[in-house]
Amino acid sequence: MNHLRVQSFGPIQDANVHFGDLTILIGQQASGKSIFLQLLKLLIDKNSIRKTLEHYSFEWGKDIDSILNMYFGEGMSPIWTDQTRIAFDENQYSKSFLLPKQGRKTGNDNEEVFYIPAQRILSVSDGRPKYFREFDNSAPYILRHFSDTLLQYELMRNVGVVFPITNRLKQPVRDLFNQSIFHDGVISIDNKSGQKKLSMNIDNMNIPFMTWSAGQKEFMPLLMGFYLLCPPSKSSKKGTYNYVVIEEPEMGLHPQAIMSVIVQIIDLMSRGYKVIVSTHSPVLLEFAWAYTWLKKFGKGEALYKIFDMPKIKIFDNIIHHKTINTFYFAREGATAIAKDISTLDAASEDIAIAEWGGLSEFASRVLNIVAEYATDE
Repeated sequence: MNHLRVQSFGPIQDANVHFGDLTILIGQQASGKSIFLQLLKLLIDKNSIRKTLEHYSFEWGKDIDSILNMYFGEGMSPIWTDQTRIAFDENQYSKSFLLPKQGRKTGNDNEEVFYIPAQRILSVSDGRPKYFREFDNSAPYILRHFSDTLLQYELMRNVGVVFPITNRLKQPVRDLFNQSIFHDGVISIDNKSGQKKLSMNIDNMNIPFMTWSAGQKEFMPLLMGFYLLCPPSKSSKKGTYNYVVIEEPEMGLHPQAIMSVIVQIIDLMSRGYKVIVSTHSPVLLEFAWAYTWLKKFGKGEALYKIFDMPKIKIFDNIIHHKTINTFYFAREGATAIAKDISTLDAASEDIAIAEWGGLSEFASRVLNIVAEYATDE
């Protein structure tokens, strides 16, 4: 996977994204980031998606509109028009790509993209993952499938502690999650209500999932996704997954907690996954900016200092072997165009680059106004 160009697809007028080991997408709400990422998964995992939907009695070959509505969500089929142009690694895709050839599937059914959606809290809204069929057809496939994947995951099927666990994630990362999110709380799955649900034991209290903080609830399905991607075996990757999409990992989290998530993303990169993140958080852009300059200087050891961590293996040689690309989905009226802002150079004459797609605009304005009045004094 090198690049994907999408034209006239929903709100996306033109997006030509070249993927790095970590690719960051930013932009206002409804600028097309989620649709772009869902399309990416559809192009890579069409056969796996078809297999899953047919398992739930969906008739894949009926017509293209029904496929688009089932995948992107009810009423979404008009996003792919006759003017849509899609080129993925030089291969051109039309709507007919979605239809089975001679009624048979072609290619393999392996799922390569692990997708963690922004709406992930809905997958465990009452403390337990939901079945695929518990969602109605208005829910996009990626949410229904993510929830069902968590439901089938062995840690979510058993009663017992799910955080902290010594053989899940690297200890420095677990420590960061504990310090910034759970604060010595022990997360378990219990069966007290007749259903297996998440609860937290902290300060001699057993707290049900519904009374956790918003950030803790938002983080829990993200944590389970990290668990699944980081097997405790000698294998560094899980199954056939090669790509990880994470939408808005910062949801509900304090900046210190976002930093801990970034360290886990670095671990995913070190394992060989290509990671794609959509975000509204300047913290991820601050990391990408620092990474770009440290790479230029060849000072990878400074990453330890950025995260105030001991030296751990996941940082070894990452500066020398991994790339980070950043794209801004710029809304222009009813449409959006993706711009490459990977340099994140604050001195750039391109305002999209200088202000990091608007994420640093407010801070810059505040600084300038305060400086102006300070000078007057």
